[in-house]
Amino acid sequence: MAGQSSSLAVKPVVWWKPALFFLVVIVGLWYVKWQPYYGKAFTASETHSIGKSILDHASDSPFRAALDYAMVYFLAVWKAAVLGVLLGSLVQVLIPRNWLVRTLGQRQLSGTLFGTLLSLPGMMCSCCAAPVTAGMRRQSVSVGGALAFWMGNPLLNPATLVFMGFVLGWNFAFVRLLAGLLTVVGVALLVQHYTKDDAPVIVDMPAEESVVEAHFLRRWGSALWTLFWSTIPVYVLAVLVLGAARVWLFPHADAGIDNTLFWVVAMAIAGCLFVIPTAAEIPIVQTMMMAGMGVAPALALLITLPAVSLPSLIMLRKSFPAKALWLTGGLVILSGIILGSVALI
Repeated sequence: MAGQSSSLAVKPVVWWKPALFFLVVIVGLWYVKWQPYYGKAFTASETHSIGKSILDHASDSPFRAALDYAMVYFLAVWKAAVLGVLLGSLVQVLIPRNWLVRTLGQRQLSGTLFGTLLSLPGMMCSCCAAPVTAGMRRQSVSVGGALAFWMGNPLLNPATLVFMGFVLGWNFAFVRLLAGLLTVVGVALLVQHYTKDDAPVIVDMPAEESVVEAHFLRRWGSALWTLFWSTIPVYVLAVLVLGAARVWLFPHADAGIDNTLFWVVAMAIAGCLFVIPTAAEIPIVQTMMMAGMGVAPALALLITLPAVSLPSLIMLRKSFPAKALWLTGGLVILSGIILGSVALI
């Protein structure tokens, strides 16, 4: 009888694991995001600028343009990229899968809203948030919850909204907040609905949590290695390719990017493909509007540039069904077109 009762006993949660995870999250985000952005907000309020556009001074040589852009881009994001891979691996070994299944694993609206809420403190660009999203998907997080977390990081970034208010005006920040929220929740729900994603099963003791604690470092090392090689090499290659193509993706604004539906569609597509660091859409749009770009294509860029990029979509190719990624990209482009079209009315 005693043996039966002991076999039915529930193994207690190893609390040091989630505590360690959240410690890494807080320290990492404070160092990489929160503390630098706090100072940057004062700079934006005083100068109405957060720096030069990353698209400035594009070389006519594709090879030179690729190297120049990759250098500037990776110098801006490498710390966040390292943190993203670290958190994406740690979430697989430190957070009980059942916790994620009961919150982000739900296919209903609650899972999407919870993913949106969790994205707010991250403040990462789409590429730096991709490894964390990939790690969450390996822990049975639903398509909707994972997509909301992924897109919410860049689109709903509180620091970016503050920068945007000081640089472009608070009307732009308000439109970005409203349109970003509708895009994150709407796209995640639609992709969730039209994508086959088997619902995870909640059990009392997942198999991986019964592994001897001494194997923690081995499991983390394996998760880190797998995540790194499935995301980072293609990430670097895609950034180089887009760096070479930026001259064609973003023609000079003085060529006449005015308030027409053609330019709204063109900028929405280009914004969805191109890759930028966090908040880089602000100086890009500021520079292009000063050179003559219309408000409508500018609004399309403010949604599609940060939301997704070709490298981030490729990084998640093994984490989502192909249909989900195609739908996500297409719906983000549609969101940019709709917002820009509203500005044409």
